[in-house]
Amino acid sequence: MAAQNATHDSRTAPSPDGGDGIRDREIRTEQAHLDRVYRRLEEKIHEAEFLMDDAAKRGQVGTPGALAERDAQVFRAGVHLNRLNSEFEDFLFGRIDLLLGKDGERGPDGAYTSVEPADDAIRSGEDGDRAEIAETLHIGRIGVLDADYTPLVIDWRAPAAAPFYRSTPVAPGRVVRRRVIRSKGRRVLGVEDDLLRPELSATLDGGALPVVGDGALMAALGQARGHTMRDIVASIQAEQDLVIRAPAASVTEVEGGPGTGKTAVALHRAAYLLYQDRRRYAGGILVVSPTPLLVAYTEGVLPSLGEEGQVAIRAVGSLVDGAEATTYDDPAVARIKGSSRMHKVLRKAARGALELPRGGRPGAGPGERPGGPPERLRVVAFGARVELEADELCRIRHHALGGTAPVNLLRPRARRLLLDALWARSGAQRRYTDPELAAEAREGFDEDISSEDAFQEFLEGWWPELSPRSVLAAMADEKRLGRWSRRVLNPRETRLVARSLTRLGGDGQGPLSVHDVALLDELQTVLGAPARPAAPREADPLDQLTGLEELTTHADRTGRRRGRADRLERERADYAHVIVDEAQDLTPMQWRMVGRRGRHATWTVVGDPAQSSWSDPDEAGAARDEALGTRPRRRFTLTVNYRNPAEIAELAARVLALAMPGTPSPEAVRSTGVAPRFAPGENGDLGTAVRAEAVRLLGEVDGTVGVVVAMNRRKQARGWLDGLGGRVMALGSLEAKGLEYDATVVVSPAEIADESPAGLRVLYVALTRATQRLTVVSGERDEPDAHGIPDLLRD
Repeated sequence: MAAQNATHDSRTAPSPDGGDGIRDREIRTEQAHLDRVYRRLEEKIHEAEFLMDDAAKRGQVGTPGALAERDAQVFRAGVHLNRLNSEFEDFLFGRIDLLLGKDGERGPDGAYTSVEPADDAIRSGEDGDRAEIAETLHIGRIGVLDADYTPLVIDWRAPAAAPFYRSTPVAPGRVVRRRVIRSKGRRVLGVEDDLLRPELSATLDGGALPVVGDGALMAALGQARGHTMRDIVASIQAEQDLVIRAPAASVTEVEGGPGTGKTAVALHRAAYLLYQDRRRYAGGILVVSPTPLLVAYTEGVLPSLGEEGQVAIRAVGSLVDGAEATTYDDPAVARIKGSSRMHKVLRKAARGALELPRGGRPGAGPGERPGGPPERLRVVAFGARVELEADELCRIRHHALGGTAPVNLLRPRARRLLLDALWARSGAQRRYTDPELAAEAREGFDEDISSEDAFQEFLEGWWPELSPRSVLAAMADEKRLGRWSRRVLNPRETRLVARSLTRLGGDGQGPLSVHDVALLDELQTVLGAPARPAAPREADPLDQLTGLEELTTHADRTGRRRGRADRLERERADYAHVIVDEAQDLTPMQWRMVGRRGRHATWTVVGDPAQSSWSDPDEAGAARDEALGTRPRRRFTLTVNYRNPAEIAELAARVLALAMPGTPSPEAVRSTGVAPRFAPGENGDLGTAVRAEAVRLLGEVDGTVGVVVAMNRRKQARGWLDGLGGRVMALGSLEAKGLEYDATVVVSPAEIADESPAGLRVLYVALTRATQRLTVVSGERDEPDAHGIPDLLRD
């Protein structure tokens, strides 16, 4: 490792003789190391390109073995080349200087594995304890070894990198100095150090170990926010790192208040699991986020950690293929649709929909009886007409629906029962005394009747294939839904649900809410998908040559087959690991939906009960337990608020005390000295006051400004902010979950609190989005005092 020869104190300014200060010299030292790393990366890129060329030549041999070897080599080299060519804003971001360890064993990354210092690593003397730095490790996004397999960079997920995150002044282990390196592209911009053993006089290459800056964590927290989430890989703290590196088995549950880094920890955990066991988890990790806004905010984190395309990040309203939530239900409707009672309603609706015309709405299509499915089946058998009347057909339907299989999968059973009834009605079974002749006659009877157009048309109308959207659309009829929801929903609840579904239209193709998506998923399970004939597989010349159907070419993966891979990923419904972010907001029906995607998975569940927007936590907890099953659980609690300054955290704590009395707030680690600002709406004109505050905050912070309003004011708020540019964003209270801004304007706390039974918890979320500045604008319902402080926020 590069030697450091500085002998000055940690915070020395530029020297009086005009020479550079310690900070500049340390930046140059890290720059030299980064230059060496990039030279090595360029060598590796050339090696990967050579492998690509060499693999192409192997394909000219033409034998099956050469083709398979070529394709595997091209694939591996292509993946490696893609990683090496990735440009990261801060490829190299950390460094730790370590004492001599207790053992001399090296791990697979070339670093020593010892966590605790050797007994003789520290020497005591009259002038205090002294020690020599025995090993220096640089931490980055991917591991890099030099030509002699000595580590130039340790992958942040490697065991040797764990002390960078876990060491503290209370438990430093071997770490003497921890350094965060800020870089952009190939240029080092700055360094910030934490001295974890301040009582120790440490030397490096014979010189005193310098310490630069006022603390790496505070430097990282002070950076301006954009509209996308930054990874926290450079500033992960000990309690966060314990969660990220926890064993994957069973269920890992993580609770933490606002600003404790729950979302970031969840995403970093996904990258860590891939590093630890890529064969098991590659392409099989699902991250469930509460809103599309949070998906857009977080989707850049995993590529920045060296993991692109390996994890599916989906909003709750996007988990069902072909469905996308684009609207919101009123809180009263959302409470009904999210309740686990809807499972019973949907089961009855799926069976009841069989009795409707195929259009799903009142009124028949061409050739259909206006009132419902056909009530008489007529066929010709043995030269005579055989009929089944309405009563008999009703009995057969009831018998067929007695099974537990999905409705669409019961159609073969219904078909068989119809043929049984027709056979009995024809009297044919009395004509054959020989069992073999009877069986042969019955086989011919079934084949003849099944091939008749009249029978096929009847079956199509009497037991049609149902789609989830068609059943959901049928539930928009209040009388019909009343029959299906009897003794489950009361008349008012039935009316609210039916009216909310009228937006779907007769074909069910209208806009969906996030709660409708969970109902569609439940209906997919209740209905089932009928078996389809396999589509003919496209002929592959390589298959004809080798006879190996599993062998694919590089062109297959990167071109012609890419569409199929994308489709399979969208249709995937079972994952190896499921990470649920903001888990406290999932309704019971949403837990059922997510649970189906993790039936054989390990889980990481991240949330905070104090931020829950669901009105019945006990009901949601029961659904959560059903989804997670009997798997053992490992629980962690994050206690430190890294987002909010103490001044903002103190104000939010007043609302937390009202929302969930006795719940402790996470401890804020910093203070800005700037108290929250209160601005009453002028003469009831909220728009003017909100716009003025947004303009003021845009001038005070370098990053983003979020304006949080009640859900029914979202469109209005966007109009207030029109023309202010891309740094300011208006969003509804339920959309703010998980997001953060440099400054936040919270509009009319009373309106947000009164939106739903969980309104106080939603307000608590809104008040904890800001990293620097918070303004509260009062409306008429807030009853502000002479200082503009709303009633809900006063001591």
